Amino acid sequence: MKKVVLYVFPLSLLLWIVIACGNDASKGSDSKKDSTAMSQAKKDSAQDESEKPPVSNDVQLKLPAGFTAIEVTPGIGPARHLVVNSNGDIYIKMSNARGNKGIILLKDKNGDGIADETSGFGDYGGTGIAIKNGYLYASSNTDVFRYKLDVNNQVIDAKNPEKIITGLIDHGEHNSKSIALDDAGNIYVNIGAPSNACQVDDRKKGSPGQDPCPLLETAGGIWQFRADKLNQSYAQGVRYITGTRNVVGLDWNKEQKQLYLMQHGRDQLHELFPDIYDVKQSAELPAEELLLARKGSNFGWPYCYFDELQNKKVLNPEFGGDGKKQDRCAYIPPPVVAFPGHWAPNALLFYTGKQFPAHYRNGAFIAFHGSWNRAPEPQAGFNVVFVPFKNGKPSGKYEVFADGFTGVAEVKGGTQAKHRPMGLAIGPDGSLYISDSEKGTIWKIVYKGK
Repeated sequence: MKKVVLYVFPLSLLLWIVIACGNDASKGSDSKKDSTAMSQAKKDSAQDESEKPPVSNDVQLKLPAGFTAIEVTPGIGPARHLVVNSNGDIYIKMSNARGNKGIILLKDKNGDGIADETSGFGDYGGTGIAIKNGYLYASSNTDVFRYKLDVNNQVIDAKNPEKIITGLIDHGEHNSKSIALDDAGNIYVNIGAPSNACQVDDRKKGSPGQDPCPLLETAGGIWQFRADKLNQSYAQGVRYITGTRNVVGLDWNKEQKQLYLMQHGRDQLHELFPDIYDVKQSAELPAEELLLARKGSNFGWPYCYFDELQNKKVLNPEFGGDGKKQDRCAYIPPPVVAFPGHWAPNALLFYTGKQFPAHYRNGAFIAFHGSWNRAPEPQAGFNVVFVPFKNGKPSGKYEVFADGFTGVAEVKGGTQAKHRPMGLAIGPDGSLYISDSEKGTIWKIVYKGK
């Protein structure tokens, strides 16, 4: 998915952008065809790893001293987010619903950390999944459902979930409806903007930005709904925050009672504005952002982006920016933490378990899916990082917690990575679970001490 010399982007590239940054639950195996076509169009010698069957323990994750990775399953298909129930059952939301199994359930019956039983239900693909107050919540790309759990923490009626939210937009790009729930009966849903920077003609050189951006009426933010009310849509919801291009990873911080988000930054600064940005700047900018989402916040998309090199919000070139000018962006809240550009943050999790050392308590784990557009710099991300928190604020620089997912020394294209981190969850014993979008490998990270 590198640029083509002409500023005309092939269909395979645009489809790969959709797959990398969102989720197309309606396509099924077509996403594999898209990836292969992209790889061929780039004449990249790397093979498309998503086409290969899963192989047990084909990579060895690199973890801090005292931590061990257990492979729960080598692969269940294109996994998105996951959640672990209090009895240890693992629910994984799948990108598509092959065989009417849009939600996969893994059970470990003998306690060795490895799945002994696999089943599934749900005739829709999607991204979001969570458990709260006796219900399993799951999202498609347009709706959010919930399933009642019985006293044994089993889904009572898998074929007839309650639909609590419906009719959310899905234009293919940035369409994953990731979710988080607070402790006051609310559910928060990402509605990503189906655009790079709200140009009149998306991703086209010379096309101006639309000001005001009409997409912000129904997308480009987080909407709040009630978690127990049926058939809600935009009219019954509250636009909790606005000005986010796409948020796949979000979590409710229970200690602070605040919502946090990970924003995907925009693409193609050099391709669209070569007179302002060189290829290195385009590879590094803009930052991926950890945001504290207070109600009513506006984080500036599509007018602004965060430049971590200058440590400030700057005006996007589609709206008159020159790479330095702030203009209206001077008043936009900065990120809590900024990360390298194009790493693609797809999950955020505040660690509330007790198994890990005190250093990790209430800190943030972030799963980076990995880049596709950092050339000529090496593609990067493909890891899980940790940000320590103290007294409600980051207390140190981010640390790479888990690495080695790709299985190669250098990733030349996204399809070369054997695995790409996608979802995060905490088990009842405090273990950290990581899902993979390529094969659907699930890892359980445990701390055994130094």
